Amino acid sequence: MLRPATDADSADVLTWRNHPEVRAVSLTQHEITAEEHAAWWEATRSSDTREVYIYERRDVPSGVVTFFDIDRDAGSAWWGYYLDNAGLAERGELLPAWIEVQRQAKRFAFETLGFSTLEGEVLESNEAVRQFNRRNGFTELDRSVRDVDGTPTAVIHVRATRD
Repeated sequence: MLRPATDADSADVLTWRNHPEVRAVSLTQHEITAEEHAAWWEATRSSDTREVYIYERRDVPSGVVTFFDIDRDAGSAWWGYYLDNAGLAERGELLPAWIEVQRQAKRFAFETLGFSTLEGEVLESNEAVRQFNRRNGFTELDRSVRDVDGTPTAVIHVRATRD
């Protein structure tokens, strides 16, 4: 289930984001400071082009889904997500949660939020997510090289449409 994030979720979101496995596949890989997170949280919560949802698995907060650069007129948004890797792994639920959150978020974006296009990015080296994206209807559009914390890194732009 996805529910709107509240300020009470902020500390969990930062903890999940700073997990080494999450940082390793992110476009920003350094450990996010409390100050950086607070600024992002405030900017996100006060923007009408960003929305944050908490993914709950078995009624336990277990991840975060963000939609950003939302263009309601065009029916499009960019998105990303990450999970509570430590908690889910401890409960033996990391893989099923990973499968479930993407499917739920995509369905939520199209059916609840009314988007027709969902854009995203994935590190070229993250083959597991790239394969999963393809299985879930995402098309790889183009490749670019970006600076990821001082390292030139190949990034793939992906898109899914409501169709």
